[in-house]
Amino acid sequence: MAVSYKKLWKLLIDKDMKKKDLCAAAGISHASMAKLGKSENVTTDVLVKICTALQCDIGDIMELTQDPIK
Repeated sequence: MAVSYKKLWKLLIDKDMKKKDLCAAAGISHASMAKLGKSENVTTDVLVKICTALQCDIGDIMELTQDPIK
């Protein structure tokens, strides 16, 4: 299983926010945002901060997907 943050990017578009705006609102580092952009692992603390800033549930910003077949 892999993690996809496509829902987060769509939510940011819907809220007319940029990634840097989310960093400031959630109090997360640019390094964490870069990891999210690459669909890499981040701590649950980062995810909770994002959910709090966007007033949403964790399922609204991420989902589990099947690993692509190699």
